[in-house]
Amino acid sequence: MRRRLTLLVAATTCLVLLAFLVPLAVLLRGVARDRALVAATTEAQGVVAVVGTADRAALRLTVEQVTATGRSMTVYLPDGTVLGTPAARTPAVELAARAGRSLTVTGPDGNEIVVAVTGRPEGTAVIRTVVSRAELTRGVDRSWLVLGTLGVALLLVGLLVADRLAGSLTAPISELSAVSHRLARADLTARARPTGPPELREVAGALNHLAGRIQELLQDEREQLADLSHRLRTPLTSLRLEAESLADPAEAARVGAAVDGLERAVTGLIRQARWRRDPDADTACDAAAVVGERVAFWSVLAEDTGREVDLDLADGPLPVRVPADELAAVVDALLGNVFAHTPDGTAVAVTLRAGPAGGAVLVVADEGPGLPAERVRRGASSAGSTGLGLDIARRAARTSGGRLDLAAGAVRGLRVTLELGPPRTFTSP
Repeated sequence: MRRRLTLLVAATTCLVLLAFLVPLAVLLRGVARDRALVAATTEAQGVVAVVGTADRAALRLTVEQVTATGRSMTVYLPDGTVLGTPAARTPAVELAARAGRSLTVTGPDGNEIVVAVTGRPEGTAVIRTVVSRAELTRGVDRSWLVLGTLGVALLLVGLLVADRLAGSLTAPISELSAVSHRLARADLTARARPTGPPELREVAGALNHLAGRIQELLQDEREQLADLSHRLRTPLTSLRLEAESLADPAEAARVGAAVDGLERAVTGLIRQARWRRDPDADTACDAAAVVGERVAFWSVLAEDTGREVDLDLADGPLPVRVPADELAAVVDALLGNVFAHTPDGTAVAVTLRAGPAGGAVLVVADEGPGLPAERVRRGASSAGSTGLGLDIARRAARTSGGRLDLAAGAVRGLRVTLELGPPRTFTSP
């Protein structure tokens, strides 16, 4: 915008300068021409009285004095005598001698001024002087140079003023853009300074009001989520007590592990609700360790339901830009979908390999009835669930700089591919 405003002012200034300087340059050239012609005519008329009344010796002396100043002047007497600058009789001289009148003729070498003098007894004498092209344009080049310099100076001043003016307009706009980008990165403390024209100040105030309103709504949402999470602790405690009261130690351990996982998820929700995570923070974990631990947890349930779990785990560490609790929730959601939406005995394969540009690629494939990807959206599913499982995985992939792909299996079933981006820095635990 700043560049366009500067170009607009430059174009406008050039048009104004052309409209002003071109006529002025033409006028200066006309003035110089008229000045040269008037000066030559004045000198010729100054000799008229001498030509009409003086004798030949006095006339010769007067003409020689005029030509000594550099002026080209020739006097043609009626008897054919030529005094002054030698020159042949031109048609203009012949016309003046016959008609007895003065005239000015424009020729290729300049302007020819002819003055007829009728006072001599023997006939009409003619005074001829020539104004050359150099005399007609004397001083014009210098005047045009001054005008051109003045025009360039005015254009530079106009560009400087335009740049300052455009800067005063674009700086608040750039600041508004930067603040909006910070808000898009979840930096809700960003505020715009109300500077610039009234319209921009109004936009800055509206953006600040919007940011404040978003911050209030998110704070209310976090408080409600935290309150809901705290309310879940009471039934969790009851479940833990029920698990500890089971007679079978193995069953008690399995149920207790499930309660521990649920409590970790609730604790993570409370932490995320109470404290906003910095969007630029480089949180990371070892995908190999997290996936291996969660698959081992689900393998116990797989044995109870007659499922075969094929785990192909690449050698770690495989650092990804996802917190460990979020990645654990993603794996739980993907495997939970398999256990919830496929019949008992359906095999599932979990593959984790290094990504081509760092990070990791997690693939969860089953041989169940499959699920059309276009029928799944946040908060809705065709299988009677909440539809949030795949959304959790999709959000984690997007946050890390990766993506989530859903595709049909080789024969039947569903193949979920989760690409997770690498962290900026990673320290192996």
